[in-house]
Amino acid sequence: MAMANNKTQCFTCNKEKITYPCEGCSQRFCLVHLNEHKQILNDELNHIINDYDEFKQTINEQKQNPQNHSLIRQINIWEINSIGKIQQKAKECRDTVIKYSQRFINDIEMKFNDLREQIKQFHKENDFNEINLNYLTNQLRKITEELNDPLKIAIQQDSQTFINDISIISTKKSKSNKWKQNAITVAGGNGQGQQLNQLSQPFGIFIDKKKNIFIVDSFNGCIVKWKHNAKQGQIIAGGNGEGNRMNQLNQPKDMIVDQQNHSIIIADYENRRVIQWLNQKQQILVHNIDCLGLAMDKHGFLYVSDYEKNEVRRWKMGEYNNEGIVVAGGNGNGNRLNQLNFPSFIFVDEDQSVYVSDSVNHRVMKWRKDAKEGIVVAGGNGKGRSLNQLSTPKGVIVDDLGQIYVADSGNHRVMRWCEGKEEGEIVVGGNGQENQSSQFNCPCGLCFDDDGNLYVADSENDRILKFEIIL
Repeated sequence: MAMANNKTQCFTCNKEKITYPCEGCSQRFCLVHLNEHKQILNDELNHIINDYDEFKQTINEQKQNPQNHSLIRQINIWEINSIGKIQQKAKECRDTVIKYSQRFINDIEMKFNDLREQIKQFHKENDFNEINLNYLTNQLRKITEELNDPLKIAIQQDSQTFINDISIISTKKSKSNKWKQNAITVAGGNGQGQQLNQLSQPFGIFIDKKKNIFIVDSFNGCIVKWKHNAKQGQIIAGGNGEGNRMNQLNQPKDMIVDQQNHSIIIADYENRRVIQWLNQKQQILVHNIDCLGLAMDKHGFLYVSDYEKNEVRRWKMGEYNNEGIVVAGGNGNGNRLNQLNFPSFIFVDEDQSVYVSDSVNHRVMKWRKDAKEGIVVAGGNGKGRSLNQLSTPKGVIVDDLGQIYVADSGNHRVMRWCEGKEEGEIVVGGNGQENQSSQFNCPCGLCFDDDGNLYVADSENDRILKFEIIL
């Protein structure tokens, strides 16, 4: 009886032997050359680890020395040549470059750390092949190219002024530059009503890191949370009928969601109070205030717009019993630079500058910290549909480059304005007052998710729309 032949040719020595497969390269090796092949792979992994270590060092150097950016040196020269008048402007531009640079480096570092963990796992388990190594090499190449071609930002000069003004502009198309014009309905859209798959006049919105959507469902008197891709929401505050009991809300308009302690601060519009919900327990923070818009800065200060007093006030955390401090308006109803007329939504940036949708004045105002008056950063040319006009603006948010996004409610569109520019541009909408996927009916709240997708509370259409970013 003949012996079965279970030998095949070794890829390395070409001899007929008992061989073993390598899944990565799909070749077969005898035992001696299989171990040799494994050692070669191990050497390649160590080489990749060394490359990653060098890349980590480069990240640390750039992270520790943001002041070495070439644009910072240009700003310093401009500051010296223009003398004292432009020192404040130079500081703002430096801060913008550093903030943008650090965010960029942090993003790169996160990608790097994710890959580094994969390498550690391969090395620890000694379970890898050519496919894994090629993947790691390609990923390092990609983030190396991204690091070496980072900000693509430049200085923009305005030669019309006595001293050339400068600001930081991006010459690289960022992820948030354009969005698909046809939206996806991600909450509501089933007519106005009280069912869990419906909304009624949504105003403020917030998107967390898991893409859950928190919605101020104004006319239903509640805050609802729609989990990512859910078909209906769940009530997390209010929803106990309209009233002024502690567990009730009456036409809330805006909210702040604290993801760390899972609390929600709500502008309880008709009840004239700012109330906090924490684990179904309620606490009134501010009494007797005609509140509409809310914001909180990085230091934990609470900002509230008062549409009757035409002002924005600020409170320090835990000191809500006092009257707060006026940080915008407070000089009566009017259209002067130190006045507001029915302020609604607000936004506070890293420098504690307050942006206010000055609704009846059809403009967005920016009040720098401790300023006695604001500056017009969007609209301010009367009510209208032109690119230099707004009509009853509502939601306002500002990105890291200082670009201002406004829910131009009366014109049923979302606009983007750059500070100092006379005109804005239409981002989405502006196609009439209807309910198609490219249309709005009185948009209110705005929010971006971490991927740069734009969410809009399409108030009169009782839905939340998601406009996907164009990569």
